[in-house]
Amino acid sequence: MALLEVSDLHAAYGPTTVLHGVSFTIDEGQITTILGANGAGKTTTLRAICGLLRTSGDVRFQGERITGKSTEDIVRMGMGHVPEGRGTFFHLTVEENLRLGAYTRRDKGVDADFERVYQYFPQLQERKHQQAGTLSGGEQQMLAISRALMMRPKLMLLDEPSFGLAPLIVQDIFRIMREINERDGVSMLLVEQNASLALNLASHAYLLETGSVVISGSTDEIRQNESVRKSYLGY
Repeated sequence: MALLEVSDLHAAYGPTTVLHGVSFTIDEGQITTILGANGAGKTTTLRAICGLLRTSGDVRFQGERITGKSTEDIVRMGMGHVPEGRGTFFHLTVEENLRLGAYTRRDKGVDADFERVYQYFPQLQERKHQQAGTLSGGEQQMLAISRALMMRPKLMLLDEPSFGLAPLIVQDIFRIMREINERDGVSMLLVEQNASLALNLASHAYLLETGSVVISGSTDEIRQNESVRKSYLGY
C-alpha cells in the first residue's frame, strides 16, 4: 500500500523553479532513496513534501492530500524530517532536544520512547544531560534521528545523514537506520550523496537531474544502469 504519493510536484524559491513535475511513490515499510548531483533538487524535494516551500502538484500521505497543509499538521500526521545539517538545538541538553521532538504528541508514551531511543543510541543516554553543541558530529546526527523518532513517525525524511562523518560512524548509523525500519516498521525517504551507501540501504531509487526524475527502479536495477555506475558509483 502506498504511504506517500507525489505527483507532478513543482517547487520554487522565489521566482526560480527548482522541481519540474517530480512524481514517485513510497510503499509502507519501504526505504527509498533519491540520488542526484548537487543542485539536482534532492533537498528541495524533502522540503516541498514537508510543506516548507511554495509548491504545486499533488502530495498524498496515507491517502490524504497534504499539499498546502502546514508543516506542523504534516508532522502530526506522522512524518519526521531529519534535515541536512542536523538542526540540533546546541544550547539545550540531549534530553531537552528529544523532548522537543515529541512536542506534537498528546499520548502518554513519551517517557517509554526515551528508552527505545536509548536502546538504538546508548551514547545519547550517557550524554543525556550534556549540551547538544558539545557532542561530536556523529552523536549530533544520532540525536537528530532520535529527535525525529520521538515523534513516532510512520515516515522519516533523511537529508544527507552521512555528511561530514567518519566511515565507521556512518556504517553504524546506517545499520541502526535499517534496524529502525525493520523493527519499528518506519518507512524512510533518504537523500544521500553517497550513492553506493544509499543503494545498499534502500530497496527502490529515483535519480533526479535538474529537478526531474530521469531514472527509477529497484536498487538492483539502478546499480546495473551504465550511466548511474559511471556518474555515481565510479565504475
